[in-house]
Amino acid sequence: MSASVPVDQALLERVRAVLAQETAEPTPARVAAALRSEGRLLGDAAVLSVVEALRRELSGAGPLEPLLAEPGVTDVLVQGPGQVWIDRGGGLELTGVGFEDDAAVRRLAQRLAGSAGRRLDDATPFVDARLPDGTRFHAVLAPVSARGTCISLRVPRRRAFTVDELVAEGTVPSEGARLLRLLVKARLAFLVSGGTGVGKTTLLAALLSLVPPAERLVLVEDSGELAPTHPHVVQLEARPPNLEGAGEITLRTLVRQALRMRPDRLVVGEVRGAEIVDLLAALNTGHEGGCGTLHANSAAEVPARVEALGVAAGLDRAAVHSQLAAAVDVDVHLVRGRDGRRRVGEVCVFDRTIDGMVAAVPAVEFGADGDIAVDAGMPRLRALLARGRNGSSGRAG
Repeated sequence: MSASVPVDQALLERVRAVLAQETAEPTPARVAAALRSEGRLLGDAAVLSVVEALRRELSGAGPLEPLLAEPGVTDVLVQGPGQVWIDRGGGLELTGVGFEDDAAVRRLAQRLAGSAGRRLDDATPFVDARLPDGTRFHAVLAPVSARGTCISLRVPRRRAFTVDELVAEGTVPSEGARLLRLLVKARLAFLVSGGTGVGKTTLLAALLSLVPPAERLVLVEDSGELAPTHPHVVQLEARPPNLEGAGEITLRTLVRQALRMRPDRLVVGEVRGAEIVDLLAALNTGHEGGCGTLHANSAAEVPARVEALGVAAGLDRAAVHSQLAAAVDVDVHLVRGRDGRRRVGEVCVFDRTIDGMVAAVPAVEFGADGDIAVDAGMPRLRALLARGRNGSSGRAG
């Protein structure tokens, strides 16, 4: 509809109740009949507005649908009935969209969970799933969420950004783009780190789009979000257990399967569990150019984050650091500035310390104002890039 008439929420609730009793679809004729049964006579525009409101409730993301369709929106966040926020890449913005009450938010959350084949109720009050259109969906019901049901929707990009587009957006400095292209060309193993929502997956997809078309990419993800522009991509996606608790397929299982699929580049979309052991082992046994993303507040914390995951999976601390030093060459760390903008903050290399542990050594740092600072790790990074171009992995033993 090009122009809608404001809908009285109390009237909408009564029409919804009438149609629910009849288990009827909200067609204009049925809505008009329900309105007449309530003693209301409305014009065509008002009837169509009620129809549209009801259809949005029964399909898609309901009142959130226009926000998800808005160009540039990456996240839609619902915090109870009165607060709906969006992120266009420049920080969170409060919208004018709202719900009648928490019951309406709960109905939407349960319907979205059902469309993903998941359960959401008082016995299972939270869910993390991918919707049929690829949108990442998370919800927590009240009263676990004290201020009302919360819904988080991460909007998938229909195609990967190019590196040039990320430069234009300010995410990647122009000098950083040249360095990242060399990193991919040299087949160095790397991680993309950063906090939640800083664009790790976006940057990784752009870098994978630079991989030569003759190479085979095997992607392992918990929820399929990577969409590199590349002609030879195999995507493996983990599966949660069903309602009976059976049928789970973990990332660790998929990493092992991926190694049997002749990957030229093994990619783990988000490293966050025991799969770190198999990824490090793979990168240490001839699978060059592998990569993945990792949650970390700073590049300096990446070795500790890898250590925590590896130790939890059964490796001792020394073994984790030995594997990391030999397996991964570079970390590209993303930050979100005070203005809400997401950008590459630094590129680090991994090196051994005196006690045998691994540290992330900054090679180059990129300031918010465009300043570039070359750091202690640059000689090692140059050596890695040179050896990569000459056909050797250049890994630290």
